[in-house]
Amino acid sequence: MRLGIQLLLLGLLLFAAPVLVGGLFLKVDRLGGNLFFRWISGQFLIWAGFQLICVPLILREETFPQVVQLFSGYLTALVLLAVAVDIQRLVKGKKIDLPWKKQQTGGKLRESGMLLWAFFWAVLLFQLIQAVRLSYADTDDAFYVAISSITQEAETMYQKLPYTGGATLLDARHGLAPFPIWISYLARLSGMPAVTVAKVVLPVALISMTYGVFYLFGRVLFPENGRQQALFLVFTEVLVLFGNTSIYTPENFMIARSRQGKAALGSIVIPFLLFLLLLLLKKMQEKGQVPAVYYFLLCAVVVTGCLCSTLGALLVCLAIGTAGLLGAVCYKRPGVLFPMAVCCVPGVLYAFLYLVLE
Repeated sequence: MRLGIQLLLLGLLLFAAPVLVGGLFLKVDRLGGNLFFRWISGQFLIWAGFQLICVPLILREETFPQVVQLFSGYLTALVLLAVAVDIQRLVKGKKIDLPWKKQQTGGKLRESGMLLWAFFWAVLLFQLIQAVRLSYADTDDAFYVAISSITQEAETMYQKLPYTGGATLLDARHGLAPFPIWISYLARLSGMPAVTVAKVVLPVALISMTYGVFYLFGRVLFPENGRQQALFLVFTEVLVLFGNTSIYTPENFMIARSRQGKAALGSIVIPFLLFLLLLLLKKMQEKGQVPAVYYFLLCAVVVTGCLCSTLGALLVCLAIGTAGLLGAVCYKRPGVLFPMAVCCVPGVLYAFLYLVLE
């Protein structure tokens, strides 16, 4: 019974809340009402808020319960805002693209397409089961998972040595990317040990989210062909299944080390950033207008990159700068450079802060 309640609470935090919050980004693209887009975009806004709340408290050497209280208030406000926006749409008579509504991909799927989708879901289920069943103690877990456990138990953040539990000076460098503290937050609200959340629950959520990003890529690359979308995802699964050629491959990080922030950066943050940049370049090619909420989501992705790893600030800003220059030159849209530069400001500030503290 207790385990069921804990899993329900984690389901609400990792799925239901992000799906509701993702409704704030319906105007980003025609895929705005898609279940996976709502889930992923909502999670990025939640992650960005956690970074902005947690880092200042870490640097001020505040306690973990303060992070729990402030971030819980932020999350509650986001959910209420998203619900209010949906209610307002209903009052105005606007049609809401429900996240669970079946997505049309150009006619009925043929029998071969249905088999491909069934095969994709079967392989995904196999990967999720194996990620949990074969979970092992990666050497980095001695630091990152230990940080989550110590934070949950001692209620301090980066002020105890993860290897021994002894007191130490504030580790401000790692504190700039407090992904382990987010795991501690999930553990505190659910009542489940942080190590269980990290090694059992998070792999299921984050691996599924990774495939959700690739599904969105498939929707853009093959907008009218569900069979090709399924085939694209199946090929992605094959690459993941046979990509464990070393402990440093993206596939290894995705399956075996998904609980670590740098794994989330490589598997979710950067792919979703590239997806958003693809949407931007398509809008430029079609000479369409880019809604302001798109840049707000892009900024949330930049902040989330900083949450996952201090290196994320450099990588996401580099990708945005490259795409912005290409779009400005190739499609003669120099006006796009200013809002994209503004989106990079949080990454630049965190990088500067890292250099100062180092």
